[in-house]
Order: sequence, then structure tokens, then C-alpha cells
Amino acid sequence: MSDVSYYTPEGFQKLKEELEHLENVERPRVTQEIADARDKGDLSENAEYHAAKEEQSHLEFKIAKLKNVFSKARIIDESQLDTSKVLVLSKVKIKNTTNKMEFVYTLVADSESDLKKMKISVNSPIGKGLLGKQVGDIAEIQVPNGIMKFEIMEISR
Repeated sequence: MSDVSYYTPEGFQKLKEELEHLENVERPRVTQEIADARDKGDLSENAEYHAAKEEQSHLEFKIAKLKNVFSKARIIDESQLDTSKVLVLSKVKIKNTTNKMEFVYTLVADSESDLKKMKISVNSPIGKGLLGKQVGDIAEIQVPNGIMKFEIMEISR
């Protein structure tokens, strides 16, 4: 399975800006902290130096991880999306078949997910369960309490 993630142009730009910030602002800041701490003398007992080195390690890991995500990121032209079935960036209106509650979610890449904005990851259990479904289909989604069933009411961009 491919690790490609699909983004809106805005989401892709946000990802790019975060990577640039880490590389061009945070990395030089941490490097300067290490240099300042090193100038204070004995490194074996220098807590500031060790803390800065640990922060550098975490930062470099985060940069490497983000570069990996960025290298596999693709921008989707939302105007070209097929609305006959649920795909990444589809806006889906679903109805819980048990309690009849309706929800509208947009399926997005992991880094763009935001439940408050009703944006769920395509890799979440609900996202995976909805992918490929068409209007009228019933998506059966495994949750800790059993299986939830959602009817696909509408698919849009």
C-alpha cells in the first residue's frame, strides 16, 4: 500500500510552511542554544547543553518525519473529484442507522484532520469505512463497542 497523502492546496501549503519554519527558524535557534550552553564550560555537568542537545534530537526527528510526509504529499484538484463515490476530500453526509443522527464529514489526510471542523482522516476507522462507498450504501464500521452502520446520504466536493 502506498503512503501517498492527498492534500488540498491550502493543506499542502500549510505542510510546506511548517517544514520551512522548523528548518529555518527552529533549527538555527536550537543550534544557537547549544553554542551558548557550550560556551558556559564543562559539558559533563551542563544541564542547559544536554537539554538543548535533546531538543535538537527531537527537532531533527520531527523534520525528517515531516520531509518524508512532504515527499509523498500530492495536491488534489477538488474540481476534478468524482462525486459518485467517497474519495479523499469528499464531503459525505451520513446517517447512523441506529439512532438516525446525521453527520457531514470531509475526508482529509492525517495532518489536515480536525474533528471540530468535521474533517476526519481517511485513515481513521470511519474514514476507511466510508472510502469507495456510494450514495445509498451502508458502511459497517468496527468500533470498540461493536459495529456501527452508517447510510451514505450524499457525496459532494
